[in-house]
Amino acid sequence: MPAPQIAVHQLRAGMVGLGMIFEETYRPFFEQAHTQGVYDPAFGLVRVPLCAVASRTGLRAEAYKRAAGERISPFVSCKEPDALAGLLDAGVDFVCVASPDDRHFEAALRALRAGKHVLIEKPSVLSLEELDALEAAAHQNGVLAKVVYHKLLDPDHKKLRTLVAEGELRHVNTGYCTLLEPKSISCGQFAEWIAGRNPGTYVAVHYIKLIDFTFGGRLKSVSCTGQRGLVGAADGPTWDSTQLRLVYGYADGREAAFDIHTSWVTPDNFPGYVDQEVQFRFDNGVWNAHSRKRGVECTVEGRTPQSRKININNHYNGAFLEPWGERSQRGYGLEVLERFVREVARVEYGGAAGERPQRLLAARQLSYNDVSADRQTVAAVQAMEAILARHAAGTPNCVVEVDHRLGGLVLLTPGSSAAEVLYAGRVCAEALPG
Repeated sequence: MPAPQIAVHQLRAGMVGLGMIFEETYRPFFEQAHTQGVYDPAFGLVRVPLCAVASRTGLRAEAYKRAAGERISPFVSCKEPDALAGLLDAGVDFVCVASPDDRHFEAALRALRAGKHVLIEKPSVLSLEELDALEAAAHQNGVLAKVVYHKLLDPDHKKLRTLVAEGELRHVNTGYCTLLEPKSISCGQFAEWIAGRNPGTYVAVHYIKLIDFTFGGRLKSVSCTGQRGLVGAADGPTWDSTQLRLVYGYADGREAAFDIHTSWVTPDNFPGYVDQEVQFRFDNGVWNAHSRKRGVECTVEGRTPQSRKININNHYNGAFLEPWGERSQRGYGLEVLERFVREVARVEYGGAAGERPQRLLAARQLSYNDVSADRQTVAAVQAMEAILARHAAGTPNCVVEVDHRLGGLVLLTPGSSAAEVLYAGRVCAEALPG
């Protein structure tokens, strides 16, 4: 009996940005997809060649091409001026944007307007106006606009959401999250673009989304403070660490406050790559999780804790020698990328052409990664950045209220009746009772 015929398709990838995130997650994903493809009975086998990359100088792209050899498909290296135009002209089907966060918007918008599916590293954009433009462009051109929140795929976070969704943990009361990164992040990999930036936008956004996605509710207010003086001037706009507070309201009239502390000036000889901890208190329980305590410790003379860390997170991204002799790299940092490709493949190849609109709508309703579900996360980021800008200009302790009578995001200054409307439209589709 002849073997059943398997449909073979192709989704050609474009990559914007070849920095640390590319090296840790996109590179191993594209290399695995180059040799194995992505398979599902719904759409068959999909080849995922990396066809073009866009970067400022092209130096990293050429170095990677030489080093990777046959592990990756031949790709076009597009560099400035207008590297993105070259990438879009290369015939890609989807574009991944992993450039610095203040450069996400232009690249994503141009790709969407060119009819390409887009995957953007968090935070998707820095303002709700930009988010509105991306969502509109995705709808107008019949493509997906998605955001990478890989921590939602962390097994611990998935278990937390499962217990909440099933009612075992009931009604969150408060939450605390912290993520500390070494100085090599702010003073090394990101030194070229860190001026005027803050670690809250860079990493607190993971926990903003975790809170928003896991517990639901409506964002009501945002406040923030921070410290300066190590990676920039003590009175300048570049922040060493931030302490963010979000207040959410729920349909039963109750509120919960969430504190998110982030820093990228932890000493480089810290035993872990990062220090991540969360605590959520519920009516009937407490959830505690710590990234280093759940893992392993490994000491190697002359290597740890500098070139290799003592605490290793094998859940996010790990390179392994499998028992059967094959070398692999896997973890939820790669899983989230494969999931996006599967969503695109289902839209394009998961059934009859006439049913594509229904498949596109189904993919857009995935609230863990669609830009349409990113409103409260982006609102928190926009509010935080406005508060920190006011702080750096000499007015600390401002608060942003969400869906205030004057607008969607309204910045209030202590001791003043003046209010600044950051975003005029509504943030939340539905108002809370009362």
